Amino acid sequence: MQEEKKQAAASDHLANERTYLAWVRTSIGIMAFGFVVVKFSLFVKQISLLLGNEPAIQPTESSSIMGIVLVLVGTITSILSYIRYKNTEYQLNNNQYRHSSLLITILTGFIFLVSIFLIVYLIQWNV
Repeated sequence: MQEEKKQAAASDHLANERTYLAWVRTSIGIMAFGFVVVKFSLFVKQISLLLGNEPAIQPTESSSIMGIVLVLVGTITSILSYIRYKNTEYQLNNNQYRHSSLLITILTGFIFLVSIFLIVYLIQWNV
């Protein structure tokens, strides 16, 4: 009977680790997207200078700011996911696990705001 409880606890801890690693991948993806946004803006500026043309797409400060914000949010997500991992580990060790969806709610809200920003930004380019 005691052995079954240890196996269940081990599977819970392994699930916690998989969840943490998924959050790490998510944070890396957010940071990579931010890096691409900043570098693409710089690329458009440099290629237009190289060709001596006025760029078809006018890069603005907002794309650089948005890229930096995305990298920052990826970093914060990484930190919060580690805190969540350790908190869940503590709760599992003490048999008092309580589910929390705060990190998911915050990240979903942020991604929604970024999506709205990108939609507005792209509409301005096409007008």
